[in-house]
Amino acid sequence: MNDSMPFDPRRSRWIPWVFVGGMLLVVVVNGGLIYAALSSFTGLTTGKAFDRGRTYNQVIQEAARQEALGWQARVTFQAGAVSVAVVDRQGQPVAGVLEGHLQRPLDGTQVPLAFRQGGAGRFVAPAEPPLPGQWEARLVLRGAGGSVLEIRQRLIVS
Repeated sequence: MNDSMPFDPRRSRWIPWVFVGGMLLVVVVNGGLIYAALSSFTGLTTGKAFDRGRTYNQVIQEAARQEALGWQARVTFQAGAVSVAVVDRQGQPVAGVLEGHLQRPLDGTQVPLAFRQGGAGRFVAPAEPPLPGQWEARLVLRGAGGSVLEIRQRLIVS
């Protein structure tokens, strides 16, 4: 030690508090992240996901059935209305009864839709989603002869 500078224990008393402060900062930040994770989107978009996973072969068969049907749907949202156009493999309009709802993936909010015919193979439903952002149209078209087409399409509402 240098004799010209005597040891002063008060000068180094703050050093342990730097470590305590650093750990408190880590705990506070982690607490904020835990709160954000638990109070936001759960990550589940399918009800009874475990059961649906166990019956995945049926899900694959249903997808194959719908693909074999050959129907294609185009869903749009404009001016406060959801419009759906459905055509078959040859491009001909598909008639039927359409029902469903809009669902916000973030929080599960649902907006029911009441469709009416808007021409051959076209359906229109008024819709006023309460919040802007991404919504998913979850629709079921029941055509002539008992054919069923499940439609799921994401829409952006501004």
